[in-house]
Amino acid sequence: MKKKLALMLALSLTVGTVLTGCGGASGDAAQTTADNAQTADESDAADTADTANADLVYAVEAGSAGEAAAQDNGFQTNVVASQADALMEVASGTSDAAIIDLLMAGAMIGEGTSYPNMKYTDELTTEEYGVGCRKGSDLASYINSVFSESYADGSMKETATTYGVQEALVEQPASEFTASAEDSDVAYIQDKGTMIVGITDFAPMDYKDASGEWIGFDADMARLVAEKLGVEAQFVEIDWDNKIMELDSKNIDVVWNGMTLTAETTSSMECTNPYCNNAQVIVVPAN
Repeated sequence: MKKKLALMLALSLTVGTVLTGCGGASGDAAQTTADNAQTADESDAADTADTANADLVYAVEAGSAGEAAAQDNGFQTNVVASQADALMEVASGTSDAAIIDLLMAGAMIGEGTSYPNMKYTDELTTEEYGVGCRKGSDLASYINSVFSESYADGSMKETATTYGVQEALVEQPASEFTASAEDSDVAYIQDKGTMIVGITDFAPMDYKDASGEWIGFDADMARLVAEKLGVEAQFVEIDWDNKIMELDSKNIDVVWNGMTLTAETTSSMECTNPYCNNAQVIVVPAN
């Protein structure tokens, strides 16, 4: 079909050249034919791309924004426990591509990373990260006040720079802590002496260093909040698909792991102000 359209385009341009002296109408007709041929070619290319996408299997984390993006685009999925597992699926050849967070892609793929032979291609969404607390919890207000203070004094940017996410930071508005008159989560956490943080292994936000300690931008910011509360931060790996249940059952006190602010999370949790920009991207083998 493309050869036929190319021949039609060449013929129309030749006719247009011969007839140029006969008036503008012939030139306009040739241009119209050329435009139609180009449109048809672009349509064919789009159809081919759609077919290719339909044939690929995308590894996605259960309950993630990446899984939602895959569903919105009608992609075939291989649902796994974490974004790190999604990259492993691509590396092993059991999935054709993965859909993960842009910030994770920046830390995990390309030269000098764990997956030097991978690259990301399309950005499927743009989004923002927030921290999730129990619905109605005053902990979200407390975290907002720490965000505001640390952004203003530059310590948030300093921490972000350590992990290479400084360009993704969202400016923080002025915010003061408002305690709940009753059933205060802040008081509950201070009484028990620990703030239990629900996470997954997700560089550069939460991941383990060589000694097995949790580090990352989110981990460091969570420790800062715990320090200001006068308690210890404890990190617990959770099934991301069950994060809301983990919160409501008080197995954890907060979800702090590059969580995309969606209609589901904001309706089911008390969420903080957004603090980082992000996108969902497609990761494929570099070749």
